[in-house]
Amino acid sequence: MLNNTAGETVAASLSDWHQFLTQYGTATSAAPNGESPISSGVIGNGFVAPLNDLGLIAVAGEDATSFLHNQLTNDVEHLGANDVRLAGYCSPKGRLLATMLMWKSADAIMLQLPLEIQAAVQKRLQMFVLRSKAKLADVGAQQVQLGLAGVAAQAVLKNWFPDLPGAPYAKVDSAAGSLLRLADALGAPRYLWIATPDTAIAAWPKLATSLTPAGSQWWRLSAIHAGVPQITLPTQEQFVPQMVNYELIGGVNFKKGCYPGQEIVARTHYLGKLKRRMMLASIPMSGAAVEARAGAEVFSSADPDQPCGMIVNAEANGDQRIDCLVELKLAVLDAGSVHLGSANGPVLQFADLPYALPHELPAGASPG
Repeated sequence: MLNNTAGETVAASLSDWHQFLTQYGTATSAAPNGESPISSGVIGNGFVAPLNDLGLIAVAGEDATSFLHNQLTNDVEHLGANDVRLAGYCSPKGRLLATMLMWKSADAIMLQLPLEIQAAVQKRLQMFVLRSKAKLADVGAQQVQLGLAGVAAQAVLKNWFPDLPGAPYAKVDSAAGSLLRLADALGAPRYLWIATPDTAIAAWPKLATSLTPAGSQWWRLSAIHAGVPQITLPTQEQFVPQMVNYELIGGVNFKKGCYPGQEIVARTHYLGKLKRRMMLASIPMSGAAVEARAGAEVFSSADPDQPCGMIVNAEANGDQRIDCLVELKLAVLDAGSVHLGSANGPVLQFADLPYALPHELPAGASPG
């Protein structure tokens, strides 16, 4: 809480939070540097990052659940008070316009997605409300979003949340706000804390003492190592959900009713083996004629004249390399090397995702 010029106590705003971080000396936009490459050690030691690049939409009203259930790729009707789910929003052609997290607050269903596409996605969703009793509101200016990772984060979070979420995609609430556990990265837990600016300002000194303050790039990098894609402006309408493994990480429910693009998404699922998938890779930072970023194309040495895939997300790892999630034709993995920008560009080095892809499993087995 802050005092105004009349000495009255008033609630802090998001701008107060940003000003506080500046005065506190936290470089919230700083990328991981060469002294702190992303690794199991860095994540294990724990970091905290203000997530100023993410937006929040609250969908309220008696028809909010049924409205979203008919728009998103995941089941909203059976979303529990302590559940967190991934969901996609598709075009009529089944291509992802957005990927998002969703959960319930006391009076609304919350949707988290990149701030750069929030306004357009919210406007598009609003177009389909029609006679439904549902209202969409931008509530990002009322909440602080903090990303925390590592075992050390578990210990410090117990100051505000005595009972932490026991598994990924679970949520607990307390007077300090909502704490969501997301997919682990490099064997370490990751948490999203939704708090008021007042709570965040009061908590930050302890968080910054116990954990490494970091920029949102670290959080996005941890999501890459968790194998969780995020659709951003350059990649809207580029991928059917399965092309970025979205059904493997719980973002698609094939038993729910219709939603935009559902027929194409379902047909892709039921017609058999998918020929394209998303992989984890790294690229040298030097020598690239094309920047390693979302939307950049990759090429196979075996077929150099046309792209074989596209980068979904990419972040510097602090070790002179770019870690990325890249969608590509599976056939190229056994047919030469894959390069950024052209067949003469930097070579991608592939690594294992934290979950198995269907083509990697024994016959008859299901992805875990």
